[in-house]
Amino acid sequence: MIIVTKPHISDAEIDHIRERIESVGMRTHLSRGEVRTIIGCIGDESLLDEVPLRSMPGVESVTPVLKPYKLASREFVADRTIVRVGGRDSEATFGGDTITVIAGPCSVENREMLFDTAHVVADSGARMLRGGAFKPRTSPYAFQGLGARALELLAEVRAETGLPIVTEVMDTRQVDLVAEHADMLQVGARNMQNFALLAELGHVRRPVLLKRGLSATIKELLMAAEYIMANGNHDVVLCERGIRTYETATRNTLDVAAIPVLKRETHLPVIVDPSHAGGDASLVAPLAFAAIAAGADGLIVEVHPDPERALSDGDQSLPPAAFTTLMEGVATFARAANRELSPLRHPARAVA
Repeated sequence: MIIVTKPHISDAEIDHIRERIESVGMRTHLSRGEVRTIIGCIGDESLLDEVPLRSMPGVESVTPVLKPYKLASREFVADRTIVRVGGRDSEATFGGDTITVIAGPCSVENREMLFDTAHVVADSGARMLRGGAFKPRTSPYAFQGLGARALELLAEVRAETGLPIVTEVMDTRQVDLVAEHADMLQVGARNMQNFALLAELGHVRRPVLLKRGLSATIKELLMAAEYIMANGNHDVVLCERGIRTYETATRNTLDVAAIPVLKRETHLPVIVDPSHAGGDASLVAPLAFAAIAAGADGLIVEVHPDPERALSDGDQSLPPAAFTTLMEGVATFARAANRELSPLRHPARAVA
């Protein structure tokens, strides 16, 4: 149930509405916009059948929510959500009029590689650094990441470059450790429906980057976001990274249509991973440009100083020169979409 209030409603009237709703066993969520205020009712809407909501002072309209995702629904908030990542001096934002690019290696392999890559992507316009510490791999014999040591290296490179960090968390037992070092926690495609993990991330004071599952529907992606939000964390960024289809020419099939559909269905920011979608470095740029044209709020791109020697996902990783060229093209497409690249709040610092 969504309640839209009249302009200039008083705090006392809002409190009265919320208290009445909560008295029947439901929860409320308040969203104040520039023009309107929305009170969302969470729970079994049948509990409100006998409550005369429309007659309460300050209520303008009452609308049932038929979608299974409530908190993630576009109707549930007054304005689109802007997710802020990092500290005041090194903040990256997702949503609004800017486009934010995350870039970095698939896996943290060693200190030199990580720091070289971080400086390259920062100089080219990326506003966050990605790097896997714990890597979910199809083969148990493949490189699984450096674990806790990688998290320490990511924290060091953030201090030097000012780039906020995003890295994947795979297990509920890792959440506290990863949150201690990273500015944003990523849920990978394989874990999109790991409901215990999603619920645990709802209790963390860190934004979450939620990737769409290998064969997940848009509804399932939004329901996964709902798990995080229902447990208290509303700073969620959705990521379309391609889904599994019958097509074998690409690693996955980028669902470009998912971008405008998600923008219609949810207030949450939406970014795209062209690296995992194509699985081929030569496809990253055209897929990235298509994503921006379709309305994406950002990109997450894999970059490696020497892709031939990468320990994971070398085929889809861009070398530094190619990433610089990509960013020039992204800026052009952003302008065409009446947007601009997000500025870096904290310029990279030289090594002392």
